[in-house]
Amino acid sequence: MSEPITTSPLAVATQVRVHYTRCKAEAAIRRLDEQGKPITFAAVAAAASVSRSWLYRESGIRAEINRLRAGQGGGARPSAERASAESVRRQREVLLAEIARLREENRHLREEVARVFGERRASER
Repeated sequence: MSEPITTSPLAVATQVRVHYTRCKAEAAIRRLDEQGKPITFAAVAAAASVSRSWLYRESGIRAEINRLRAGQGGGARPSAERASAESVRRQREVLLAEIARLREENRHLREEVARVFGERRASER
């Protein structure tokens, strides 16, 4: 048999409060992620004005925080600034081309320095 629907004012108020609190926590998680701030239980609790114990009790919220914490690794980056695989590949190509250009420029400069020193040495004799 299904559970009876409770319509007492207290039960309704509790449901509304739980929904409101969950929305505040989800919004805080999104905001911290977009700003590139670390996603921790303490940070989410402070940003959403909820208790850490409540965050730990809410399995969906807890799972989302843990997922984002695991994905942050070293430095946190705003979600809009995270590089795609294609942009990383393109950036690598550009950097490799710049390295090749600088190596060639250094080779030319070394040759020029060697030529100038050679001329100076010849004139000193």
